[in-house]
Amino acid sequence: MAFDYMPYIRQEKMPHMWCPGCGIGTVMKSMIRSFSELEWAPEDIAVVSGIGCTSRLPGYLNVNTLHTTHGRAISFATGIKMHRQDKHVVVISGDGDGSAIGGNHLIHAARRNIDITVIINNNNIYGMTGGQYSPTTPLGAKAATAPYGNLEPSFDLVKLLTGAGASFVARGQVGNGKQVAQLLKKAFEHKGFSFVEIVSNCHTQFGRRNKMADPMNMVNWINDRAVSERKWEKMSDDDRAKHFPVGVLHEDTERPEYCDTYEKLIAKLAEQQSA
Repeated sequence: MAFDYMPYIRQEKMPHMWCPGCGIGTVMKSMIRSFSELEWAPEDIAVVSGIGCTSRLPGYLNVNTLHTTHGRAISFATGIKMHRQDKHVVVISGDGDGSAIGGNHLIHAARRNIDITVIINNNNIYGMTGGQYSPTTPLGAKAATAPYGNLEPSFDLVKLLTGAGASFVARGQVGNGKQVAQLLKKAFEHKGFSFVEIVSNCHTQFGRRNKMADPMNMVNWINDRAVSERKWEKMSDDDRAKHFPVGVLHEDTERPEYCDTYEKLIAKLAEQQSA
């Protein structure tokens, strides 16, 4: 089946600013493929971002876009969704922008279960701002601010968001763009807060400091560690330390969605006022 990508791309903005081989291109293509499969009109989509390499993505999309302040994209997206519940609202963020500076917004949006999708392109590093370690940088990995190796244990974003109350949680990786598109489509279709982590490569800032300066080497490193949830469940603790599960890892279709709950309250108050 052929997909028409062109309606969703601002062709006049090309070529893009990302490094050759960057995983963000795979994320963007997977997003557009999902939009096309769902037959969403560009005017019905709003994509919001903060600051960073990943957050430059909306600038290349021919949809409603908002490039906001560092770590605050979810706040803006919440406002859009509350005002225009008919729109499909998506946040695209990096691991630093989304889980460090924007960490509180992330967990509280999940707690509310508001009907937006948050995508975090997790490349284990602050890419645009100089290669500082982020909350997802692996223990012992090198970064500009950890030249002798990161001393801090990293967040497992899937566990964090599941614990925070997200009603849909998935993980994909850039070595399998088709699966990423399928996961994004499921997330977009979900009613409630959906979260998709995409394990990605930044060979420029993370890779060159950790002996993976070639983008394909880093993508292969990611791909080799990704396993299905079924395989993950059968692994020993030692093997799990070297791998991560991908797929839909949590889904709850019973939780009430925030905008619906809010509208019911407004209707109830209006009824009381008119009585």
